[in-house]
Amino acid sequence: MTAPADNGTAVTTHAFDAPPSAKKRDPWSIVRYLALAAALVFALFPIWFIVAAAVNPAGNLNTTQLLPDGFGTGNYAELTSARPFWSWYKNTLIIAGFGSIFAVFIGVCAAYAFSRLRFAGRRPGLMTLLLIQMFPSLLTFVALFRIFTDLGDVIPQFGLNTSIGLILAYLGGAMGGNVWLLKGYFDTVPKELDEAAKVDGASHARIFFSMTLPLITPILVTVGMIQFIGLFNEFLLASVFLKDVEAQTLGVGLNALLTADRNKYFGAFCMGAVLASAPIVLVYLSFQRQLIGGLTAGSVK
Repeated sequence: MTAPADNGTAVTTHAFDAPPSAKKRDPWSIVRYLALAAALVFALFPIWFIVAAAVNPAGNLNTTQLLPDGFGTGNYAELTSARPFWSWYKNTLIIAGFGSIFAVFIGVCAAYAFSRLRFAGRRPGLMTLLLIQMFPSLLTFVALFRIFTDLGDVIPQFGLNTSIGLILAYLGGAMGGNVWLLKGYFDTVPKELDEAAKVDGASHARIFFSMTLPLITPILVTVGMIQFIGLFNEFLLASVFLKDVEAQTLGVGLNALLTADRNKYFGAFCMGAVLASAPIVLVYLSFQRQLIGGLTAGSVK
């Protein structure tokens, strides 16, 4: 745009040459930042409270403060001396580890069949899996209790109060949502790869283990993490199955510790909760890239 000057010459101006101070600022930006800060405080407050209670030398609920007067390991000593904490830790890692591995294997086999094979009842089977997930798992507890009670009379290693029995109970619901998530990722892998392998004489098992599984590593890590964290934190079914103190998981054991005397063992409970969170944090930090890739790539189908 040109404008005449005082001496008669034309001066060229541009509309985008306005000074930075003239730009309008969003009046709601401060409100958004305040809302974000409030959400962070709301989310981090329980974590800070548990950590403060875990290192508080007093070790009870009445003396817990957001800023403890001192730091000590008395709660850890009380936790490990009064209860078999590390046995709970070992049981939880075994159950969550093997349960998540077997659950991923069952889910990936079913998802491969639903994605690659064509058979009668394929779509009704997928809809049935989706429908089953709408019912709460509490409906199965009585039936599982009766089944594993009778199974324990025949095979004691698979009955109640055993880690193997609890893992088998968890695997009963291993399909469901995992199949849909895995199938969506399987659908992103070109089927031409399977056809080329079949021309070369490869079987379905060879294609599945040698070609397809390496290509879907992100979704395998994602489903494995979801399963591991879910089984690591599971409480209801574990409290039904595990009655022996030595065979209990962290959730059941720490809950029993808090139920025995909420005020006395609150510091020990918080110390156990902090130690129990370490595997979950390490898993997220180690596989966060695969987690994001698996969730986003599998969600487009």
